[in-house]
Amino acid sequence: MLSGLTIRGRCLLAAGVAAGICALVLDERDLLRVSAFVIALPLLSLILSGQVRFGVTARRVIDPPRVPVGSQAEVRLHISGSGRLPADGLVLEDGTPHALGGRPRFRLPIVPRHRGQVVSYPVIPALRGIHHIGPLRTWIGDPFGLAQFERELAGRSRLVATPQVVELAGLPAGSGLGTGEDGTARLRAGHGEDDAMVRQYRQGDDIRRVHWKSTARRDELMVRVEERPWHGGVTVLLDRRSAAHRGNGARNSVEWAISAVASICLHLARSGQQVRLVTEDGQPLSRDIGGDDGGGGRDEALLDSLAAVRPSPQRDLQCSRDPGDGHELIAVLGETTTAAVAELTKLRPQETRSIAVLLAVQSWNGEGGGVDVEGAARTLRAAGWTVVVADGPRTPISEVWQELCGQTKSADTAGMMP
Repeated sequence: MLSGLTIRGRCLLAAGVAAGICALVLDERDLLRVSAFVIALPLLSLILSGQVRFGVTARRVIDPPRVPVGSQAEVRLHISGSGRLPADGLVLEDGTPHALGGRPRFRLPIVPRHRGQVVSYPVIPALRGIHHIGPLRTWIGDPFGLAQFERELAGRSRLVATPQVVELAGLPAGSGLGTGEDGTARLRAGHGEDDAMVRQYRQGDDIRRVHWKSTARRDELMVRVEERPWHGGVTVLLDRRSAAHRGNGARNSVEWAISAVASICLHLARSGQQVRLVTEDGQPLSRDIGGDDGGGGRDEALLDSLAAVRPSPQRDLQCSRDPGDGHELIAVLGETTTAAVAELTKLRPQETRSIAVLLAVQSWNGEGGGVDVEGAARTLRAAGWTVVVADGPRTPISEVWQELCGQTKSADTAGMMP
């Protein structure tokens, strides 16, 4: 019980006890009365403060509970007094991680017992992740500063800082089984009398797959795509290896890659594509999104998964099978050796569209050298991949996407030329 006394209270209690001993030795009744008063004052403050601390309740509300990095959320603390004694002079401190700023501290002169009081403060997450705010602590004392109790009023609350999502425009030519931006609609309309799905002919397609009825009807060479459903979708690969990225904090190249992957996945899903997200080892990172599922809840699940992503200790790309599972692939890769990308290309069917965004990660440290990005790009292009290089942290994701769309359209046009 005495542990609630402050240094001032303990000194006053010790002085009262000393005065009482002196009064008994000297037989001074007046000094004994003063001693009794001095001893009773900190003890009374201790009892009253102890009663008040059990009459204070609080709850925390975060609005919204999910925000992109760099955006603001508001934390509201609802404080109310439920005891018989008024809660005066409350000091509140809410625990917040370093990525959300300093710990906010408030002083409430008085807390109404019936309607309570609301205090709020903003938080702006500087880093992607799942941040825990709390616990909320208070120090309840008396007006004389003789007693003080610490109490936890509210536990921890979760704030999800999702990666930044950039608005993208257009689709790569050939997206949706190789029929261009209107691939989904054309494939749905491509069911003929024999229930075959078709797309435009591209250089390298097997001539035995030509669908002659559709070719005659459309006056352009069309091929069957019966082995894959129209909603076969696109696989997006995120390279999260710590050894493949450079930079610190929010300016790390892995953060750029995660933001790019989030933007690409949501853009493709909203365009009607079925999207699957995997990591560099081929493991799925979230549920598939897009297609006919309506979007909303799975979009949030995707962003939550990316918010929780942590770098992998894996040193190199080690896929044992095709990460695209036979469908289109968009890979966002960090520092990658020529030998590693050569192994990756061997796992991919040559007739299936493959796209790579290579990060020149040395630029994130302002350095040169390192792994030969152009060498890896040449290896991928020689295997039929479409490749775009992101030169540094200032490279806009939207520009990389536009360049990618332009390259695929050029390749598609070249492939259709006789």
